[in-house]
Amino acid sequence: MTYFLLFLNFALMLVIPIGVAMFIHRRTGATWRLFFIGAVTFVLSQVFHIPFNWLVQRTGLLPGDLESWGNLLITATFLGLSAGVFEETARYLTYRYWAKDARSWSRGLMLGAGHGGIEAILLGLLGAVNIVGLLVTLNNEALLSAIPAEQQAVINASLANLVATPWYGLLLGAAERVFAITAHLALSVMVLQVFRRGSLRWLFVAIGYHAVFNMIAVIAVTRVGPYATEGLLAVFSLLSLFIIFRLRSPDPTPVEPEPLPQPSVVDTADLEPTEDVIDRSRYQ
Repeated sequence: MTYFLLFLNFALMLVIPIGVAMFIHRRTGATWRLFFIGAVTFVLSQVFHIPFNWLVQRTGLLPGDLESWGNLLITATFLGLSAGVFEETARYLTYRYWAKDARSWSRGLMLGAGHGGIEAILLGLLGAVNIVGLLVTLNNEALLSAIPAEQQAVINASLANLVATPWYGLLLGAAERVFAITAHLALSVMVLQVFRRGSLRWLFVAIGYHAVFNMIAVIAVTRVGPYATEGLLAVFSLLSLFIIFRLRSPDPTPVEPEPLPQPSVVDTADLEPTEDVIDRSRYQ
């Protein structure tokens, strides 16, 4: 039962973003092209985001001990801001240089679905591969014997933790992705306001909102555990839903060109030159 629920969790992480995108497409007509653009935007943002975090951690600037509130706040603030800056800047650049036709609420939603959706899909695939690898290793004596004893103890402890996890705990990953995708939809609509309202401050609002979302997750999971963390993120997602519908605006209707005026009928009799005109033309 444990493994069934785990794979159900990973399957939901793959299916939910596709379902969200299908719903947006059917209700608004936003194209799947925008979903893929959003997905590529997220991947490209991580090409810079992940190495940046790694370099900062390697320099020792971040505290290693998170027992004190001061160290935890420093780390959570850094992780939140780095995620906000890289992802929202990438979203802004996509709107400006790539998805120039994405200037409506529905198209912004589809970009957000792709951005948050590919994150859920990649995490689901990674989790499924890890569990499959763990099961293959545990059921293969040759592979298991090649692993050092201390690492075998870690694997056995991880397996024991999985078995001891209640059924609802095994589905936390899918629930978290629902909350994260909701936040990405709100963030995508926020950044869209830079172009709809002509104000760059909306980019900084999105960066701040993203940073707070990640900070809450880091602090809560460290201090109050995974279940309370998901509860806080669920409440935060209600705020995201409010932002999504608060910034909703009707899609602009295409302006149809005015019909050309009908050509007037010219009486050919009026075009016959008179003798006076002929005489005057001789001296010009």
